[in-house]
Amino acid sequence: MEFRVLGPIEARSGDTRVPLSGSKVYTVLAALLLARGRVVSDQRLTSLLWGWDPPATAGAQIYTYMSRLRKRLGDEIEIVRRPPGYVLATRDSWIDLLEFERLEQEGRAALGEGRYREAAALLDRALALWQGPALSNATHHLRETELPQLEEARTLALEGRIEADLALGRHEEVLAELTGLVAGFPVREQLRAQLMTALYRCGRQADALHVYHDARKVLADQLGVDPGAALDATYQAVLNGSIGLESPPLIALRDRFQAPSAPAMLPPDVEDFTGRSAELPVLRAVLEPHDTPGWQPRRCLVTGMAGVGKTALVVHAAHLSAGHHPDGQLYVELREPDGTPRDPCAALVRLLRALGEPRIDAPGVHDDLEELTRLYRARTAGRRLLVVLDDAVGDLQVRPLLPSTSTASVLITCRTHLTQVPGAQTVRLGPLDAEESRTLLASAAGRERLSAEPDASAALLAHCAGLPLALRITGTRLAARPHWSPARLAPRLADPRTRLDEMRFGDLSVRQAFGRSLSSLSRAGRAALRGLTGFPDGSCTAQQMAFVLETSEAEAERGLEELVDGSLLTIKGLDQQGRPIYGCHALVRLFAYELSRPCLLPAQRRQDTGILRH
Repeated sequence: MEFRVLGPIEARSGDTRVPLSGSKVYTVLAALLLARGRVVSDQRLTSLLWGWDPPATAGAQIYTYMSRLRKRLGDEIEIVRRPPGYVLATRDSWIDLLEFERLEQEGRAALGEGRYREAAALLDRALALWQGPALSNATHHLRETELPQLEEARTLALEGRIEADLALGRHEEVLAELTGLVAGFPVREQLRAQLMTALYRCGRQADALHVYHDARKVLADQLGVDPGAALDATYQAVLNGSIGLESPPLIALRDRFQAPSAPAMLPPDVEDFTGRSAELPVLRAVLEPHDTPGWQPRRCLVTGMAGVGKTALVVHAAHLSAGHHPDGQLYVELREPDGTPRDPCAALVRLLRALGEPRIDAPGVHDDLEELTRLYRARTAGRRLLVVLDDAVGDLQVRPLLPSTSTASVLITCRTHLTQVPGAQTVRLGPLDAEESRTLLASAAGRERLSAEPDASAALLAHCAGLPLALRITGTRLAARPHWSPARLAPRLADPRTRLDEMRFGDLSVRQAFGRSLSSLSRAGRAALRGLTGFPDGSCTAQQMAFVLETSEAEAERGLEELVDGSLLTIKGLDQQGRPIYGCHALVRLFAYELSRPCLLPAQRRQDTGILRH
């Protein structure tokens, strides 16, 4: 079986085209193919089919489309229902996108190593797979989501093939093609530099200089920026007649492939990492090559409440899989110490420094998000990198930090759900179970100390309620005080009024971890958080919360849903009327109690919770 998405979506069995009809069916097939053997959730399928306005029968219609595909594709292909969605097993099928990516990666590697004839042939074969605009018979919702990165990959392959042609002295053959490409992509500086090179070698120095001056005007008018370093270098080479077979863009490319060292930015691994036996294999499957047909490095979101161990899990998985990313591992924190979002420009500067980008200190670059993003994507293109984006705040912050290449793996931790990370798998972390909690506490405090006082140890575990940060702090406090026994610490945690005071050691604090979530909450969200203290077990419906807050049910629901989005609440189930029942972790409820009674807190504790700032 053959599948094509680089043009009209189609399936072929031998020389026969499989009869499919309707943009919705083609969209479902393309979504499954683009997932490369991963589950495509019902929610994502709904979004790709109908956007923001799905019909009430969306689930039933998706089931119908899947049934049609199974019938048309036959026994060679298997479409399996795997909650929360569907997965397509293509077995030994040929997929044009995967073949394109393989040829493009091999071609760019050959180009970077100076094997120009081989590079030109490989990249030409890759580009020949395109049969027009990709995904042309899918819904516009799918095209809006997936087409930009596919078109960027095609353009990079095209630039690489032209660069190989120029290095082989084929400037006359590519001149007309380059002239058309520059007209179609007027702000694409690489194409401008290549056109200048071809014109100069054809004896048209004046025309080459005109291309540069036209570029300065276009970039200033449309983007408000000056030409980048590669275009400036080409201009200088034209002026002094120093353009050889290796143009300035090609020299920069070769320098990148011959970089002496790969960045290694990961924080230290957690040597006694405990638990997450279900989640860790999922992350490793995302990061490490395996035998699934068409496997490619993927993106994964790890979500959960503050202190639940998102960073520890991601860093541990990244260290285990570092060997599969020989071009380096990047890491950046996306919140400031006070919980406010980190400017994506500052994050990009940090990443580009690690990647050895020489243009990062040019005047005005540090504050130019568009230029920083361009440099970052150029530096990461074609490289087998692992990128860890820790504690992300939202889509607008994350989008510039995503590499535009399919060869990079990306792990993102966040407390809220992100919607604009194409192809991402989501892993949601909850508190540890009883056995995992005991193992984590014992790894820090010592198994013998816990076994000697089982009742006190059980009390410590109960007070920590499965939260890894609380368990780590409690165990570390015992380890730092060998003369303390679990029986001495347990009563100090027993009082709910001072429990969060005791869950602090060094730079670690459960209260501060929760407090960093406040910066993104609206007035309705903070009111709902304080209102949780009106319920003995921290569980309520929006109707019950509205009664406590003396507000409308709609306003109360907005606040509760905001807390769910921020991982401070979960949906425990539905009441008899089908309304959501919201519930919170025991330690979150203690935190909410403090927020509702700030006058009872010393100044330091008010500062920790953020009350003085908010």
